[in-house]
Amino acid sequence: MRTLNAIAIIAFRDLTKLLRDRVRILASVMFPLIFIGILGGSLSANIGTSLGFNFLTFVFTGVFAQTFFQSSAAGVISLVQDRENDFSQELFIAPVSRYAIILGKILGETFVACVASIGVIALGLIIGIPLSAGALLRLFPAGLAASFLGGAFGILVLGNISTQRTVGQIFPFILFPQIFLAGVFAPLSGAPIMLRVLSHITPLTYAVNLVRAAYYTGTPEFGAVTTLHPALNMLILVVLFFLFLIPGTWLFVRKEQNR
Repeated sequence: MRTLNAIAIIAFRDLTKLLRDRVRILASVMFPLIFIGILGGSLSANIGTSLGFNFLTFVFTGVFAQTFFQSSAAGVISLVQDRENDFSQELFIAPVSRYAIILGKILGETFVACVASIGVIALGLIIGIPLSAGALLRLFPAGLAASFLGGAFGILVLGNISTQRTVGQIFPFILFPQIFLAGVFAPLSGAPIMLRVLSHITPLTYAVNLVRAAYYTGTPEFGAVTTLHPALNMLILVVLFFLFLIPGTWLFVRKEQNR
């Protein structure tokens, strides 16, 4: 019960911070607008008609997955700011499991990602993306899986950096290549072999594939927009989650103990 309370309190703190930060809420709405409305719209006018499926819908599902993954990863990495403010020291002297603290942070940032996804859904409806109740019921569990993977990826990154300045330099470098290698904006089926190899070692790829599989399941476009069977994709997500979470938490805790 103590562990569950700790997870819930840490998660609620992150959600409260978001609701008090109007600039962050506005940014969470503006980024999907840029990615889907502007970038997706311009690409659709050039290449969308030759693909055999609705290109804006393809981009929408990619950005939906990216929003969950990126929001959770960035939020977990914000622990470096708590470290500099000595808040993380207060967390790590609490009589609860270190994994409970990290899981609470990931859960909190998943709530934050859900708030950000509302802007993505609203924009999708505005630009005419077909979103039935069944599609939404399938999308959100896939988005949650993407968010947990992003959070675990974030803690692995956090375990290897020390300052907020380093975060600003490193995080865009490791995130933006993933956006393009994961096929958020364009299918990689006809890409050079090297790009496809890099795509398969990119964590975001599996989050995007899972979300697209959830949206397109039962449709003729399913085979054209997904590259892995959903069950295999989910298995890879689970394996990556633990591969990132366990060493990432160990590295982060060791840094705190050595301060």
